[in-house]
Amino acid sequence: MKGIVSQSVKEVLQSLVDDGLVQADKIGSSNFFWSFPSQRGAIMQNRLATVKAQQEFLRAQVSDLQAAVEMERQARPESNKRGEALEKLATLKAEYAKVETELAAYGACDPVKIEEKRRAIVLAKEAAARWTGDVDNYLMLLSHFTRQNGIDAADVRTYLGVEEEYEDLDA
Repeated sequence: MKGIVSQSVKEVLQSLVDDGLVQADKIGSSNFFWSFPSQRGAIMQNRLATVKAQQEFLRAQVSDLQAAVEMERQARPESNKRGEALEKLATLKAEYAKVETELAAYGACDPVKIEEKRRAIVLAKEAAARWTGDVDNYLMLLSHFTRQNGIDAADVRTYLGVEEEYEDLDA
């Protein structure tokens, strides 16, 4: 006995199985492990063949793309007229970008945005009326409270922090 721990043998075998260097199979209640030297070579040969096939496919694709680029170059020969057109295109793109930034600067005066803001104001006003209740309800409640308690309406408004403009919501 050399004192080898069986658990360490299991761990080493499992790592070899995970790496694909050893094959494992369970037959009945026993686990069998094996490794054939030629099996590893066959796996590597298959991988090599796959990579070579992929390499040939990619090389063919590159040559097709290079031919397409060359064909496009021939279809668009360099000339003074083409160079001037490309320069004009570049200047027009720059001018377009400048106009776009200027338009963005004047965006607050855009009629469409102004109309959207007007609609938003109307909606906000309606929401304020809906959430604060109708002004009539407020006035009826205020008058009822002042009559019952004999207090001046201005004192109630001051105590509750309600300004005089509250009644003027619809204006």
